Formats: sequence, structure tokens, C-alpha cells
Amino acid sequence: MNIQGLQPKEVFSIFHEITQVPRPSKREGKIIEWLKAFAVKHNLEHTVDGAGNIVMRKPATPGYETKPGVILQAHMDMVCEKNNDTIHDFDNDPIKTYIDGDFIKAQGTTLGADNGIGMALMLAAITSDTLKHPALECLFTVDEETGLTGAFRLQDGCLQGKQLINLDSEDDGQVFIGCAGGIDTLAKMHYQPLALSPNSLIALQIKVGGLMGGHSGDDINKGRGNANKILVRFLYQVMQATDMQLAMINGGNLRNAIAREAEAVITIPMAYKEDIRIMLNHYIATIEQEIGDVEKDFAMSLETTDMPATIIPADKAKVLIQALYACPHGMTAMSKTMPGLVETSTNLASVKMREDDKGAYIEINTSQRSSIESKKHDIKQMVECALALACDEVTHGDGYPGWAPNPQSPLLEVTKKAYADLFAAEPKVLAIHAGLECGLFLEKYPYLDMVSIGPQMFGVHSPQERLSIASTGKCWEWLKRILEA
Repeated sequence: MNIQGLQPKEVFSIFHEITQVPRPSKREGKIIEWLKAFAVKHNLEHTVDGAGNIVMRKPATPGYETKPGVILQAHMDMVCEKNNDTIHDFDNDPIKTYIDGDFIKAQGTTLGADNGIGMALMLAAITSDTLKHPALECLFTVDEETGLTGAFRLQDGCLQGKQLINLDSEDDGQVFIGCAGGIDTLAKMHYQPLALSPNSLIALQIKVGGLMGGHSGDDINKGRGNANKILVRFLYQVMQATDMQLAMINGGNLRNAIAREAEAVITIPMAYKEDIRIMLNHYIATIEQEIGDVEKDFAMSLETTDMPATIIPADKAKVLIQALYACPHGMTAMSKTMPGLVETSTNLASVKMREDDKGAYIEINTSQRSSIESKKHDIKQMVECALALACDEVTHGDGYPGWAPNPQSPLLEVTKKAYADLFAAEPKVLAIHAGLECGLFLEKYPYLDMVSIGPQMFGVHSPQERLSIASTGKCWEWLKRILEA
């Protein structure tokens, strides 16, 4: 069975169409055109703002004309991650989906259920001929994953509703009423490559892989390994033991994903070859002891490779490795007000070799999150201090605000009752350590009453992303009941 045949058909048939349209962050042109065509096909009033955000509108059904309007919201872009051995062009190729038990998965890539399934739920609601609801607005924002650009640039006055249901959550039976704020830190270390004299040297390629990766907010406290940190820790040991020279280092991809893979090319004196292999075997055993209960597929390899033409100067390589080793990664504090919630964290997301008009440089991307604004800036500065040990440029993004919980929210009460009526159980009410666009909506529309819900997903922001079919059906029934109530 393909996903168009799944129930609820009105949701999964739309989700399938969405998976066929490329929609990388900052390159959402094709999905914007698809959404516009969808609105025209279904005779829905729609507008597109200067950022590319789309709002679709449908009047209230009879009897609901005096009820406060409801905004449904999701982002249209997706994280584009793939396995190294997967051939896929995210700008042109559709996502190849398949069904595995209760889950929809993608072949070697991210699925894009984050947030494609939220879009599908919204479109199914606004095109339903039987659903009773107040005046509906569906807001589709651009570039949530790499900067919240759509939410930042959302124009004042384009939304009319007073209640907003965000559909960008990933946990079954949970209602989110708050989220962390975040900021990115980018560092660059410029250097002049040196020609290599290969006498009595051997070149080695070191690879780290098999890690789970995942969302840098939602998964940061789950004990998963970061490929960049694992690689650098070993490079530091080799640097201490030998006259190592660093020729290449590369790891991770996206600022909001935990690095799953990393690699480096080094040279060492030929006499140390076997010593390094023994050192690696001991190191692998150490890492397996530390994270093997979580990272069951962790793998690390060392192989001889072609001699590189150039290396990073020894003084630059040394401070780079020291700075990356010193740079914090992971959860740094738990919330004192909401048990089980991560308060503050940072993600050493990627290390890349680049070139610009100044020459060669190493680019380091990180992201910091906290539900406490002062702690967000504290961890940002901690990362800045570590990376400044090696880098000549350290800059920060604009950041985005958190969303303070409102336990007295009327919409929350409707949402909880709808779930209890349907499933004879109370949903969990939580805040989330990941970033949501809700904090930015409140800056422009401070009167909004908001909740965030969604079906169960695992492995988002990685090729292990999977969407629960049964949970999607539950979420659809829940959303309908909220709107009817």
C-alpha cells in the first residue's frame, strides 16, 4: 500500500502530494506555487506576503459565525538531510516514501513530516465539507528551519483570528504551551594552506558515523553522540601523542541537527601508524562504553588515503582542535519550573572547510537554546569564548524569543477537553525545548491564545525520521473536535 491509501485518506492523500514537491528552507518557490494552486482549485481566498508566507481563509460554518476565529499554522519548508550513500537532489526530486508497520519513512532522506503533516492536517480541515468550525485561517510560513524568516517577516494585520493552533509538535497526546528561545553562533578561522612535504609520512582518513543525530532541541537530552565532538576528542589525543598534521576536517550539516557523521584527513610519521590503530581501538571501546546503550550503530574507522597536497598550519590546527574540544555541546541545565524540560542547551552543529575572498577558512556552526533569556545569552557567550580561541570571526544571529506558558489559556482548556472526550485520557501539558514560531507571533499579535499539537514523529531532522500512521489519525480527530468545540 502507498500512503495515498492510508486512513484518514483526506489527510494522507494531501501529505503524499506535499512529499512530491521540493521545499528546502529558503528555496520554497515550488511549494508556494503548489499551495497557491491548491487554494485556487478549492476556491479558497488566499494572500501571499512579501516573505512568501501564505494565508488561506474560509468563512465560519452556519451557527459558528459569532465564535472567535481560529488560525491553523505550520511551516512549509523541511530539513534536507540524507545519508552519504543516498543520491537525492532536494531541489528537484520528490521524497521517496514507504510504509513500515505503523510508520511512514523515506528512503535515505528526511521525510519532511516536519512540518508537511501539519500542512496536510490544515488543508484537510479547510477543504472539509462536513467539519463544523469558526472562521478559519491557515497560515503557512517559510524558512522556519533555518531562521524563522517567515515568522519574523509576517506582516502586521494579515491575521484576523484570536486563537492559534500550531501544528508543529511531534508527540502523541501532548499539548505544548511554551517553547525555548534560540540564537545561532557562527565562527570562522581563516588560514593560509601550506604545501606538504610527505617524506616519511603516512596519510590517514578518520571517519565517525552510524550515529542517530536528530533534532538539536527535542533530542539534545537523550544521550546521543555528536560526531564532531567524538572526532575532535580523538584528534586531540593523536595530536598529543604524535607530530600530527591536519589536512581536512568536515562534520555535520545543519545548525538544528545533531551531527551524525564527521571525518578528517591527517598525516603522521610512518613510525606511529600501528600506535594510532591501537589508540583508536581503545578509543572506540571508550566511546561505546559511554554511549553504546543509546548509539548501538556507532562506528569509527581509520584507513590510509592519498597524501594531501596541503595542510592547515600546525599552530592553526592546534588551536582549532583545542577550541572545538573546549566548545560546549549538549544540555547544560534543566528547568526548575517544569519538571523534565530542558532549560538550556547548545549544539556544535557543523565544521566545514570553505573559501571566500580572504582565502581558506574553517566554518563552525552552532545553535543555543534556553527558556530563560539571560541563560540563552550566557551559553551563547560561553560558545563565543571557546571558539574565539581559534577563530578570527565570531558572529551571532538575531535570535528569536521564547513563548512563555499560559496555564490559564481558554484554548488550552478546549484542547484538553476535546482530547479527554475522544480518548478518555488527559493529554500532557508541556513546554518544549525546541523553537516554535509562536513566540514571534506574540510579538506582532500579543492577544493571541495559542497551543501546539501534532502527531507522533521520531528522528526528525535526520534520515531516520518517521511518522506514526495511527497517531496521525488520532491527531486529525482531535483537531476536528477542537474546531467543532
